[in-house]
This record gives sequence, structure tokens and C-alpha cells, in this order.
Amino acid sequence: MQTLTSLHDLRQFRTSLSGSFGLVPTMGALHAGHLSLVQRAKAECQHVGVSIFVNPTQFSPTEDFSTYPRTLEQDLRALQPLGVDVVWAPSAEEMYPPGAQTWITVEHVSGPLEGARRPGHFRGVATVVAKLFNAFTPHRAYFGQKDAQQLAVIRRMVLDLNFPLEVVASPTIREPDGLALSSRNRYLSREERRSAIVLYRALGAAQASLDGGERAANRVRAVMSDVIAGEPLAHEDYVSAADPDTLAELDVIGDNVLLSLAVRVGATRLIDNFLLRDGRWEVGQTLTLG
Repeated sequence: MQTLTSLHDLRQFRTSLSGSFGLVPTMGALHAGHLSLVQRAKAECQHVGVSIFVNPTQFSPTEDFSTYPRTLEQDLRALQPLGVDVVWAPSAEEMYPPGAQTWITVEHVSGPLEGARRPGHFRGVATVVAKLFNAFTPHRAYFGQKDAQQLAVIRRMVLDLNFPLEVVASPTIREPDGLALSSRNRYLSREERRSAIVLYRALGAAQASLDGGERAANRVRAVMSDVIAGEPLAHEDYVSAADPDTLAELDVIGDNVLLSLAVRVGATRLIDNFLLRDGRWEVGQTLTLG
């Protein structure tokens, strides 16, 4: 496994590889969810690359860029046995040359939900992912379903800018109690960690409501809000029942809906979602104990 920091070295290494190439973009602090993406990429591609870069342009001044976990040595140890060909861990100066002033904005799909609450976030995400695509020239790029709006933004960007690659979504990986894996889970205290499963419970209650025949989206959103309100340490940021592709809020729910929510548990902001696509639920995979 090659570990590189310069764009020049990455491009030289990439030209030495023939055959299909899969990319797993990450910000490091790797957990089982990230590793599942790497394993899928390895199963589907002849070569695999991983990026590790905490992207400053997707953080607002009030967010946790300076304290975001950086665990490069631990991450490299986790990747070593998985058959990764190359890890690129550039500096911010390598990724953004002095005076950089070019940005990618994906307009409508980046507007609601996370976009409304984190101005500039998806501009930073789209720009850095485009840079990663240009650097690695992958045939497939792998992302987790947990970041559903990010996935929608990237798919739209790939379509609009004619990137010659496939965006692959993999299921959310969950703890045995349902909590979606996230690098930010390490911020939770023991008590907050117990409370954090309220996200999974709220989504599960909404799923049960739909399975029971409810089709009014406002009532489904109210179900999620009621569950969150019952957890003293949790504070709702938003709940959503939206079209999975456009993220426009629905009035009536049919066979396709993205149920998503953002909740603050203590000082930690967490997101999660369940996806109903063509009448089938995609809620993720649960880790087994032991």
C-alpha cells in the first residue's frame, strides 16, 4: 500500500495501474462504515484508492474543523490488510493552491436540509470531491447512504459535469442498537451515547407509520418529532420526508421517500436516514456483536 501526499506522486502512481479503479473518499477517523466501502470497492474493482483529507472548505467558522478527529496512523493500520493500492493524504495547501477561487455549486439539491443549516457546506463538498475525481480518475466512487444529501449532490454533479464514473451508494453501517456509525460519535459522553439512538427510534417510528398505511407526509414528520421530543438530551434540528432525488419535501408519500433528520445530542450534531425506494426499505446493516 502506497501512502502519498503530493498530487504529482499520486498521478504518477495512478498512471502505473491498469484496469478498473475504485475510490473511497474519506476525512479519516475511519470506522467500520468506511472499511465496508473499501471492502466493496476491492470486491468490484481491480485497484482501490482511499483519500484521507479533512476538508476545511466544508466547515463553517462555528463548526468543529479544528477539533475534528485526525487519526492518520491508526487509519493506515486499518487499511493495510484490506488490499488498498494507494492512500492519498494531502495537505490543505496541496489540495487548494494559493489564491484558489474556483468552486462548484450544485444548486437546488444542495439547498434544503443540511444546505439550509450549513451555508457553503456543499460548495466545499462538491469542490473537493471534483478535485478527488480529477486526481484519482476512478471508474467508481463509493459513498455511504448515511450522508444521503451529500450522495444526491455528488450524483447531480457527476451527471451535470459529465464525469466518466459511477457513483456507488453502500448501506449505512449501524451499531447493534441501531446508531449509525459516524466519526462524530466519539464526541458523545456515555449518557449521550445512550440517548443518541433516538435518531434510529424516530426513523423506525416513521417507517412503522408508513408501513401501517399513513401517507400524509406532515403526519410522518410529526411522528419523528414526537419521538425526539421525548428524549431529554436530544434537540431536533430538522425532520424531513422528501423526494429521494430532488430532496423536495413531499405532501403525500408513495413508493419513494427519504426520511431524514438531524438531531443535537448534547453538543454533538448527528444525522441519519431511512430510504424507501420503489416500495422497498433501505435502512442499513447492523454490526454483529463479537
